[in-house]
Amino acid sequence: MVLQAGQTYPVVIEFAAKPAQWLAFSAFGAGISRPLGPQGIADAVAAAKAADVAVVCVGRTADWDGEGQDLPHITLPGAQNALIAAVAAANPRTVVVLQTGGPVEMPWVRDVAAVLQVWYPGQEVGNAVADLLLGHAEPGGRLPQSFPVQWSDNPAHSHDPEVYPGLDGRVRYAEGVFVGYRHYQAHGIDPLFAFGHGLSYTRFALSDVQIAGAGTDVSVSVRVTNTGPRAGSEVVQLYVTPATAPVPRPKRELKAFAKLHLAAGESRAVTLTLGRRDFAWFDVAARQWVVTPGHYGLVLARNADGADWAGAWEVPAHSWAAADR
Repeated sequence: MVLQAGQTYPVVIEFAAKPAQWLAFSAFGAGISRPLGPQGIADAVAAAKAADVAVVCVGRTADWDGEGQDLPHITLPGAQNALIAAVAAANPRTVVVLQTGGPVEMPWVRDVAAVLQVWYPGQEVGNAVADLLLGHAEPGGRLPQSFPVQWSDNPAHSHDPEVYPGLDGRVRYAEGVFVGYRHYQAHGIDPLFAFGHGLSYTRFALSDVQIAGAGTDVSVSVRVTNTGPRAGSEVVQLYVTPATAPVPRPKRELKAFAKLHLAAGESRAVTLTLGRRDFAWFDVAARQWVVTPGHYGLVLARNADGADWAGAWEVPAHSWAAADR
């Protein structure tokens, strides 16, 4: 509604709570804010045109991200997408700082110079973001989930309300083992940013890969070198491509990873190990983990869709056995 200056308006809040079953706590929150209008975006555009670099801080708040409710979509609330698009058109050196609890659609992503996902870091968020943008600290994190291009790409998306967001107090998880990056790969959907993705202010190279072991006890050693101009960190991820099994299996499964902090020019070897459970699938009828003998692919990468190195490992027939429970 439009509020006139000097006018008083009554606000009535009707509040009710059902009897508590576990927690005897009920509350409500109320607030008033002015939405970002055309003048606000015009002011931001004018500032961006006059600046060397534009930094746009956007996201969601606890009003949107919470444990007690599901999101109806993953679009940034309000006019934030319009704000980012307008600023990016005015200044190609635009950095978007996202403060959200999960992925959002980014229709402007190809028009900005960088995106910094900061999640909800707490009271020191301002100092932390300043250190990252100025290069005093490195953005060393990696995505713990895949970011889809659009909401309909998400594994939980369904036209069945019982799958999402739930119906009559019941939620059915229909993804099976194809959750997260496994869903995107199984359906041939390219995510906006893959699980494990993350950039640094330096560069890294993987080399000298060695495989050793017997049966399902496997070690993969790789040398990681910081080839860039400054210290930084990298996360090396080892994925297993399963052999044929009598149950549906993902195309890739993350089984080991290591994070290394390296000075400029530093090189270090790291060894990732695999065991029986890393090759196993769960037999529901037998109620145990089972290893299928055969040909397995091994992939070293920096994210779920990458492939810095690819190899293979053969699990012999005598390794068919129940894996550790």
